Amino acid sequence: MAQTMPHATKAFVETETNSYPEFSAAGGDWATLAKEAEELGEDHIVVNLGPVHPATHGVLRCQVELDGENVKEVRAATGFLHTGIEKNMEYRTWTQGVAFCTRMDYVAPIFQEVAYCLAVEKLLGITAQIPARASAIRVLLMEIGRINSHLVAIGSGGNELGATTMLTLAFRGREDCLRIYEDITGLRMNHEFIRPGGVLEDLPENGVAYIRELLPKIKRTLEDMQDLTMQNPIFKLRHVDVAVSPLSAMMALSMTGPSVRAAGVPWDLRKTQPYCGYEKYEFDVPVADKADAYNRVQVRFEECYQSLRICYQVLDELERTVGEPVMVADKKIAWPAQLSLSSDGQGQALEHVQEIMTESMESLIHHFKLVTEGFRVPAGQVFQMIEHPKGVFGVHLVSDGGTRPYRAHFRDPGFNNLQSLSMMAEGGMLADMIIALAMIDPVMGGVDR
Repeated sequence: MAQTMPHATKAFVETETNSYPEFSAAGGDWATLAKEAEELGEDHIVVNLGPVHPATHGVLRCQVELDGENVKEVRAATGFLHTGIEKNMEYRTWTQGVAFCTRMDYVAPIFQEVAYCLAVEKLLGITAQIPARASAIRVLLMEIGRINSHLVAIGSGGNELGATTMLTLAFRGREDCLRIYEDITGLRMNHEFIRPGGVLEDLPENGVAYIRELLPKIKRTLEDMQDLTMQNPIFKLRHVDVAVSPLSAMMALSMTGPSVRAAGVPWDLRKTQPYCGYEKYEFDVPVADKADAYNRVQVRFEECYQSLRICYQVLDELERTVGEPVMVADKKIAWPAQLSLSSDGQGQALEHVQEIMTESMESLIHHFKLVTEGFRVPAGQVFQMIEHPKGVFGVHLVSDGGTRPYRAHFRDPGFNNLQSLSMMAEGGMLADMIIALAMIDPVMGGVDR
């Protein structure tokens, strides 16, 4: 049974011990490689950072070649969190697709829902028919989500450097954001609240007052985090001139979001290509003079304050438009939801159930067909972009005229931005690579899909 390995200096040796064969091997290719490395005098080591390392924002594997503490090469390997969301959407109705795409970037789920529904509405040709109140609610939820996403990015980045207090504060603010989400949508994440034609339901009673109560708490958390970081000498030593990206390189890599704005480019789709009525609101696009880790944090903080500014304007609008519709008037498209909160959670209002089950056969038939079969979308294709917290988020939808997407594909900004990790980390210290990864802020559910 003994065999000789190719290029081996010695063969496998079989011995008998207690009637069980044992095999041992010596020499071979490894000895040759070790000898060559010794002659060259190099001391490189390749390590796997992940796919379960706590510093990797989800399931990402980084193959890092090190020369001591210096990073020589980085290869980011994705796909460990692949869920087949895009393919699965081909087997669900257009409305059911919301339940899939909301689970991609689970830190900012509302943005996927809005982008997808805007694309469906383009295919349907009803963009101009979306009620203003529905668009206002969409903007409110997105800006709360932008704050939430940036809090997690800054807080988790601090935690990876050992500043646990940063993560504690971030989740304090995140909790207030999720309370607002739960009050409006019934869920803290994976909301399925944005629907083609509008939103699932109007704000609950006293919803605006509740949000006004929580926004100052969120602002106070932001201020506390800034006080701990932006002038902290240790924080500045770890972030200033670390993970620098030249603007030309970011353009070549199709990077978008806070990194590009940190380099001084005020590119924000809410300003350049407004959607959902963003042109009605006053806000600034924060920029800095250099795309290093410190300026990326600074831009995210400033964007949070601008999001608060937008939220207050939206709340004023919602107070003026109480009672207006939040779903398109076309009943062939409008989702037939009339939800209520009861002792067993959120479900259909009893009045609605009574109507479709006991009073109107037509309402029951319509409800059944729309929920089970869905509406038909004219054949064609469309591409829709929005300003996600991490950059430009794109949706490409193709319809063959049926009740399900023929093809759904998403451009997640985290996937494109992750390409820059090698550029930012190679040549630096291993400790700085962790900061580079944290400031890219990838969420692997969106990267892998």
